[in-house]
Amino acid sequence: MDDSCVLGPIDPEERRCKAYQIRKQAAIEEKLRKILPQPCNHDEKKYPNKIGNFSKGLPHNVLGEVDQHAYKTYLKALKSGKPSKFEKIPLGGTLKLVNPQGAYVYDLAGPDGHSLTIPAPPSINSAAAASDMVELYWASLLRDVPFNRYDRDPLAAAAAENLSNLTDFYGPKINGKVTPQTLFRGVTQGDLAGPYISQFLYKDVPFGATAIIQKYKVPLADQHFLTDYQTWLSIQNGAAPSASIVYDPAPRFLSNGRDLSEWVHKDFSYQGLLMACLYLLSLGPSALDPANPYFHSRTQTGFVTFGAPYILDLVARAANFSLESTWYQKFLVHRRLRPEEFGGLVQQKITNKANYPIHDQLVNSPAVGLSFNKYGTYLLPQAYPEGCPAHPSYPAGHAVIAGTCVTLLKAFFNEDFVLPNPVIASDDGLTLEPFNGAPLTIGGELNKLANNLGIGRGFAGIHYRSDCFHGMNLGETAAIGLLRNYRHTFNEPFRGFTLTKFDGTTIIVK
Repeated sequence: MDDSCVLGPIDPEERRCKAYQIRKQAAIEEKLRKILPQPCNHDEKKYPNKIGNFSKGLPHNVLGEVDQHAYKTYLKALKSGKPSKFEKIPLGGTLKLVNPQGAYVYDLAGPDGHSLTIPAPPSINSAAAASDMVELYWASLLRDVPFNRYDRDPLAAAAAENLSNLTDFYGPKINGKVTPQTLFRGVTQGDLAGPYISQFLYKDVPFGATAIIQKYKVPLADQHFLTDYQTWLSIQNGAAPSASIVYDPAPRFLSNGRDLSEWVHKDFSYQGLLMACLYLLSLGPSALDPANPYFHSRTQTGFVTFGAPYILDLVARAANFSLESTWYQKFLVHRRLRPEEFGGLVQQKITNKANYPIHDQLVNSPAVGLSFNKYGTYLLPQAYPEGCPAHPSYPAGHAVIAGTCVTLLKAFFNEDFVLPNPVIASDDGLTLEPFNGAPLTIGGELNKLANNLGIGRGFAGIHYRSDCFHGMNLGETAAIGLLRNYRHTFNEPFRGFTLTKFDGTTIIVK
């Protein structure tokens, strides 16, 4: 006589076999996918002194060029993948490389980190690389100007004019021109609508029995770092910073580039996406995607599947998952130099210390001249005393995480849902005011959030637009692959995840 209380359509042995088959089938599907090429810009081969590649933390000469023995040891460690080899990399100071062995990790769900690809970043001699850098010089000059004042600020107008005249600038434009309205924004749907900052970085965030009011500790104006050459060189060699940020005693809503750059300085990896998820869940069932199998159920709601715990878990789980492909691209494919390193090339080129192959549109940009007039060097002013972190530039980790998690949120929420009572920060960031413009949708504001988190690192001077743009697309691809695996795990009748990609196309993940 069977005295078990277990109910269900299949017995435990059948269940174990089916669980195995689901995992096996997902693995087989990934194995059968085409191996994609991994294009690179070949700067590492073109320039024997490695001026096109990331080398911060290794020893450098007086020009800021990396020690060749140290760089070769670094490459040998990356090629071997052996933990012992990484311990032999010579360092120039106390700064340690950030987790290069993360590039080799495997995962048990979603596409393998080595199976995804992105285009090659611009070569340092290209017009595209010049555009990347010119935009960052302007962003550094405009860090303290409120976003709301761009339309009447002469420096913003000058930035828009200069960027419009670049031959390979791929930021957003209106009638073929960069305008103060499009300055430092993304190119996805919704980016040009409403305030520069996404509603998800303004709205109160429900947090259990309380709420988080999004006023933050922000730096005081006019703090710019690594503009002195010897300080810059010391930081390239891995020394600890000698300066620190001084903060405003009054917490503020994000109102300018400096505020945003500091937000993405102190956040944890998926903080902005977690906050967006919590806010979206507070909007109730009407904000959920209509494809949710419980959207029209008479007797059930989602919880373990298609409910708040499931969505929150997947957002958190996907954030670190997406970094696996990011670290592979950073360390094993591109090893792109950071903007602060590129600023060193600009300094040596213009002062005739070295004849580096930098495009004239960068050397002759009025932003570079204005920066020199203000600081006395041609280095790219940094918002952080330590400059960039000790891992290569391409792609941007913040952008990849944002692309991944935003894509997941689009899959679970109604992208056309209009967000209630939109707001905009005052110029001083002390208050929020009603925004009375065109309706702002979940989809548009999620796209804007992804760009805020990526381009915010550009405002700091530590990432290029191309790092962010291609990083978001890499994250999107990773998220779609993860959803593809999880699609087969549900009991509910479900036709697939519907979402709008960053390029504006709508897909169903089955």
